[in-house]
Amino acid sequence: QVQLVESGGGLVQAGGSLRLSCVASGRTFSSYTMGWFRQAPGKEREFVTSISWSGVTTRYADSVKGRFTVSRDNTKNTVYLQMNILKPEDTAVYYCAAGSLIGRIQERDYNYWGQGTQVTVSS
Repeated sequence: QVQLVESGGGLVQAGGSLRLSCVASGRTFSSYTMGWFRQAPGKEREFVTSISWSGVTTRYADSVKGRFTVSRDNTKNTVYLQMNILKPEDTAVYYCAAGSLIGRIQERDYNYWGQGTQVTVSS
């Protein structure tokens, strides 16, 4: 069982930056692929990025490539999402998730989910 708690969301102007954190409970954090998803109002939840258990393999949605960076610190049971050059269309609730498979972008491939943190980007 893994419990995930996100933090770091907030209100930022377009062009600004935020760093989200997701802290996991449980001793097996380092064995999980971690993903970030987001859900904008009125839209389905979508994949943002993922990082393998080792941190070597990452994957990004085209919409965030070059602006967002995912990283993890297994000694702290934490995964991070650095978001730069934020745009109003990045406004969403951001969720972290844990799964067993590397590089997956479907929600069904992730077994554990956090409660989400709101990111709002003003124009």
